[in-house]
Amino acid sequence: MTGRLGSSCVVVVVEVVASFVTCLSSSPSPEKCELPPLRVRTGGFISEGHPHVSMDFKSKAMAPTAVDSKRISDITEDGSMDRRGNPAVKAKTGNWRSSILLLVNYGLVTCAFFGVGVNLVVFLRRVLHQDNAEAANSISKWTGTVYIFSLIGAFMSDSYWGRYITCAIFQMIYVTGLVILSLASWFLLVKPTGCGAAGEHCDAPSSAGVALFYLSTYMIAFGNGGYQPSIATFGSDQFDETDPREARSKVAFFSYFYLALNVGSLFSNTVLVYYEDEGRWVMGFWVSAAAAAMALVLFLLGTPNYRHFKPTGNPLTRIAQVFVAAFRKWRAEVPRSELLHEVDGDESQIAGIRKILHSDQIRLCTVTQVEEVKCILKMLPIWLCTIVYSVVFTQMASLFVEQGTTMNTNIGSFHVPAASMSVFDILSVLAFIAIYRRVLVPVMSRLSGNPQGLTELQRMGVGLVVGMAAMVVAGVVEVERLKRVGAPDQPSSLSVLWQVPQYALIGASEVFMYVGQLEFFNGQAPDGVKSFGSSLCMASISLGNYVSIMLVSVVTSLTAGDRRPGWIPGNLNSGHLDRFYFLLAALSLVDLAVYVACAVWYKGIKLDSNEEKANKITVHV
Repeated sequence: MTGRLGSSCVVVVVEVVASFVTCLSSSPSPEKCELPPLRVRTGGFISEGHPHVSMDFKSKAMAPTAVDSKRISDITEDGSMDRRGNPAVKAKTGNWRSSILLLVNYGLVTCAFFGVGVNLVVFLRRVLHQDNAEAANSISKWTGTVYIFSLIGAFMSDSYWGRYITCAIFQMIYVTGLVILSLASWFLLVKPTGCGAAGEHCDAPSSAGVALFYLSTYMIAFGNGGYQPSIATFGSDQFDETDPREARSKVAFFSYFYLALNVGSLFSNTVLVYYEDEGRWVMGFWVSAAAAAMALVLFLLGTPNYRHFKPTGNPLTRIAQVFVAAFRKWRAEVPRSELLHEVDGDESQIAGIRKILHSDQIRLCTVTQVEEVKCILKMLPIWLCTIVYSVVFTQMASLFVEQGTTMNTNIGSFHVPAASMSVFDILSVLAFIAIYRRVLVPVMSRLSGNPQGLTELQRMGVGLVVGMAAMVVAGVVEVERLKRVGAPDQPSSLSVLWQVPQYALIGASEVFMYVGQLEFFNGQAPDGVKSFGSSLCMASISLGNYVSIMLVSVVTSLTAGDRRPGWIPGNLNSGHLDRFYFLLAALSLVDLAVYVACAVWYKGIKLDSNEEKANKITVHV
């Protein structure tokens, strides 16, 4: 593996096969389409294996020679490279052949993650003996940490390692954490063997067992969090957006990416959660570790066929240069725009004048750097509005499960684990992705003239509305549950199936909100910070979890007293969880109003279609 790609290559891989069928149904061979000559944005890369291609360093355009003018059309035009640093040949790299492997990888990684995370709140209560509020906050802290680590992964990916190496390294950390958790549970935590089932109490955990539990779970958080934003962007890198067919596939990829997430978690939310609820925690954790290891192997197998982009360097330095230059020159008179541009070359554009070397670079920045910062700043109000939705979303892994454990979980003679109700969220996601792409997109595209049906911002707005409806429904279900409580220390007679609508609404909202977020932040982020754009979606979930912790703590402190149990007590039968759900619905309504204003104000990124001209400009302010 030789090459000039960031720092060569190391590995990871992802899931889903439905995308390939869709691709072939629209085009039997999407690779065989002619493209205009390649223009490499990064420059300095010469195809050593293709003597028919020559590099013009001044225009940075790959131009065909007289030897073979058709061969060049088989090379990607977006600047992507193969693992050796040569321009990527479309027939041998990328497209669905690589992205399907990445989708399968992502599905297995997700299966492993939810094999631990979906029932972790129950593990904390039954094995580590935490109460409801403490367990809910522990889950929120852990989940929030998972997604805050996505910023670290995005930074390393964009700056130094590249997306391929970043995915590989963080997956290795992830697998290690799962193995440690399995060993700690086997030898130290689940004692006696089989404890942790309903009514089966575990021994008090040892300090060593608790320490290893937190070490392993936060290694899992670090590995999964660092991997997530890079795998989403790496998957989209496999499509050349300058090719109309591959550009359409790239848009479809994000829907299939979220589909892969939910297909991967389906096994965990049905089979694994059932065995874990019966006290077979060790088996569940080992299955998760095996799935993660298999995902890593599959990712490595796809190494020869991936397309790569060279890391662009530390984006924080570029951003800092903009603010330093703006601060130092905030009183400067702005000249006419044509005076701000000078074509990069050996000679000054002023006749008879030699070029003067630039001074300290921290005081200077290019116009592109300024626009890069402006793009990021313009996205922030939209991003902030998604945090309240993430607060709503995180209740599914904590309070929804705790609510379900206080309901009638028997359907005839079959026991339904409360955590397994999240399968209706997954089924809802699968159904609504199909409904959206097959029904809503054709209808809305005819009505709006937009080939995508709804814009990313419109879809995110719909997601906010549906998420708010889910909180209202959850509150109504809790009111009904409390009405049917017999003894204070016994579950309500209300069937756990009453939770199906709230889970289904959360699933529908995810299709609009999170798929829209992935497309929006990836598409609107400048080229140098693509992984950062994807990480904003994860960071929103992270902050949503931390805000949820704050809300639970504040609500508990305000509503609980000497003679008042509060809204979220240890025994939900004596509380008012319904009021907390209605509070979240009210906050969502306020957030929706702010979001609409921000969405109307937002103006999308504009890229220069004349890349040759853009590559020549090296303006400093």
